[in-house]
Amino acid sequence: MKDWQSMRALVISDIHGNLHALEAVLKVAQGCSGSGFDEIWNLGDLVGYGAHPNEVIDTLRASPARRVLHVRGNHDRVCCGLSSSQGFNPVAALAALWTRQHLRPENREWLRALPMGPIEAGRGVLCVHGSPLHEDQYIASMRDAWIPLRRMPAEVAFFGHTHLQGAFSCRGESWSEDAPAYTEGSRDEVQQFTLAMLAGSRYLINPGGVGQPRDGDWRAAFAIYDQSERQVTFYRTPYDVAAAQGAIRAAGLPERLAARLTTGR
Repeated sequence: MKDWQSMRALVISDIHGNLHALEAVLKVAQGCSGSGFDEIWNLGDLVGYGAHPNEVIDTLRASPARRVLHVRGNHDRVCCGLSSSQGFNPVAALAALWTRQHLRPENREWLRALPMGPIEAGRGVLCVHGSPLHEDQYIASMRDAWIPLRRMPAEVAFFGHTHLQGAFSCRGESWSEDAPAYTEGSRDEVQQFTLAMLAGSRYLINPGGVGQPRDGDWRAAFAIYDQSERQVTFYRTPYDVAAAQGAIRAAGLPERLAARLTTGR
C-alpha cells in the first residue's frame, strides 16, 4: 500500500446524477499518465438534476480504489431529506423532489450518513463542498476566496459547488487566480492542464463539475492531485451528452436540465 506521500487522488465534484459523465471520467482518469489514481475524493452533490442518482451512487460505492472519500453537498442533503429545498430555484427543487422519490432506500440512507465538510483527506489537505468555512458558501472569485484562504486550517483545500474549474492561491501578500489554459484543439478530445503548487503557498482548488459544468465547456471536468509531485492536473473529457440528455427527458425532468449540458452553462 502506498503512503500518503506518493498518493494520487482523483478529485471529483458535482456529478449530479450524470452517469454518462462519471463513467467517462473514471475511464480517462484510470489511464492518466499511466499511473491512474489510488484514491477518489468526492466533494459532493452526487445527485440532483440528472436521471441516474442510484447508478452514480452504486458506481462510487463499488469502486476498487484504495479509499473513496465523500463529503456531502447541498443537493445530497436536500435529496435525502435532511433539509428542505428552500432556496433552490424551481428547476432545482423539482429535480430534488424527483430524485428523492426515485432513490432506493439504502442509497437515501447512505446519503444521509455522508459527513459534512471540511474533512481531512491527507496531511495538510482538506475536502469540502462549498468552502472550508461553510459547506454552502460559494467561492467563485478571489473576493470569495480571500477569507477562506486566510482562515482555513490547512495549506490546501479542494472544493466544488460552483461547477467552475480552477484554483485560488496566496503566498504572503501575493494572490493568484488560475483557470486551466487548455491548448487549442477540438472539444471532442481529452485535454489537460497541470498546475505546479508552490511551497509556502495556500490553495483552494476546484476540480470543476463532472455532470453539469458551468464554465462554457460542456466536457466533464475533474482533477488528479499528485501529493509527491505537489501538483494538480485539471482534465476535461467528452462524454455521451446526447445519452445523458435523453435519460433526463425520458425521466420527465425539466428540459432546462438537458439543454444546459450542451452549452456547459
